[in-house]
Amino acid sequence: MKKNIALLAGGYSGEYQISIKTAVTIASNLDANLYSVYKIIVTKDSWLYTSNDGQEIAIDKNDFTLLVNKEIIKFDAVFIAIHGTPGEDGKIQGYLDMLAIPYTTCSAIVSAVTFNKSYCNKVVKALDKVAIANSVHLIMGNRFSVGTILEQLKLPVFVKPNECGSSIGISKVKTVEQLLPAIDKAFNADNQVLIEEFIAGRELTIGVYMINNDLRVLPATEIKSQNEFFDYEAKYTTGKTSEITPAPIPEDIKNQLERKAMQVYLHLNCRGVVRMDFILQDKTNQLYFLEVNTMPGQSENSIIPQQVRAAGMDLGTFYSDLIEDCITNKKY
Repeated sequence: MKKNIALLAGGYSGEYQISIKTAVTIASNLDANLYSVYKIIVTKDSWLYTSNDGQEIAIDKNDFTLLVNKEIIKFDAVFIAIHGTPGEDGKIQGYLDMLAIPYTTCSAIVSAVTFNKSYCNKVVKALDKVAIANSVHLIMGNRFSVGTILEQLKLPVFVKPNECGSSIGISKVKTVEQLLPAIDKAFNADNQVLIEEFIAGRELTIGVYMINNDLRVLPATEIKSQNEFFDYEAKYTTGKTSEITPAPIPEDIKNQLERKAMQVYLHLNCRGVVRMDFILQDKTNQLYFLEVNTMPGQSENSIIPQQVRAAGMDLGTFYSDLIEDCITNKKY
């Protein structure tokens, strides 16, 4: 018997369009013989499913059901494909927990912590297994001074919104004069700002996931951007970035990267597939943790699909494994 899967896409952030592309990839790769997929677009105004005949049907948020052709559709699982709020920061996860509906991502608390870059860094630092760049955390409304920031950090630095993805609102700051405008730019995207010291090195990213309590890693990717850094334009403009999978790194670095990524995954109590970003520092070959993406992009050319294919798997099987695992190993 086919399982009903709700595929949530959209969201409230600047990553809305990326989420729509992610959902297209997931839906097109799920086996129609196994799953009836209902793509539901989430916005601040509505949560809508569009039927084959073009009818827009709102989710009943009381029990997360759909009424389609006089039939009530209940869902066996939810595949969350929303980048940013409310699908990556724990809000939807908490809602689904209360309804006892399994979903494919990290739990509400883990999603909330990892979505906040500063808090996530503090938790990962406590693991004491991977280096983390020095940083300053600013909160809108609290006083700060450029002098105090520069007493704690050395230029250049990255200034970024604390709770935004897709490199939205990020600036690389090389001079004192650039710092305040960069902070203002980040505050336009979020009410918290993270300022991190720049670590010169190679950017590596790796997918980690768990199926039936078996922790697995995907082949790592090296990211080489033509821009100053891997910003929004570099991420989503064809030809601006080279993504090399598997990453051309020595075997000992590969093993170290995989080990550290798995340790962080377990330490944070992640679920489903996440993508972790690291910098391999020049000269020292020390790995620096950057961040965890608990709903990594899944468009056809996104990094996780590249890594799945490089591992010799097809996306349909990969997504099916994630769904079946969240149903079998319910954690709500």
